[in-house]
Amino acid sequence: MQNKQQTSGHRPGGAATRWIVVVAVVAVAIGAYVLRPAAGGDAAAGNQDTVVAEATKALPRMIDLGADKCVPCKMMAPILEELKTEYEGRMVIEFIDVWKNPSAGAQYGIKLIPTQIFYAADGTELYRHEGFYGRDDILGKWRELGIDL
Repeated sequence: MQNKQQTSGHRPGGAATRWIVVVAVVAVAIGAYVLRPAAGGDAAAGNQDTVVAEATKALPRMIDLGADKCVPCKMMAPILEELKTEYEGRMVIEFIDVWKNPSAGAQYGIKLIPTQIFYAADGTELYRHEGFYGRDDILGKWRELGIDL
């Protein structure tokens, strides 16, 4: 009897062990997918603690949805960086590359890039703009919306 088991190449519990391994691999893959950073593009790739700290401050927020290879988007990049630095602690500026993160375009319902979305501190969408938006236009829109930065 022992010879028969050894020559057949089967081990007791071999199929069950393989199924356990398969289930474990699938569970890890699902867990990694569910626990990955939100589809927030570049901000999601940033430091999680910074995102949480910014969210608890309840600041007005502007999200710019574009792409790093889009010409008007590239023109806006230094403006956004300047505003982000100058108004740190008073408003949040976030850039999401929808070419690298296509689901964000659908999530925010954008039709073209760049699109800027202005949010109140409570998360209420206040205004959307499509196309290039200069520094003075952005600051002027905040004033028009009644947000004192």
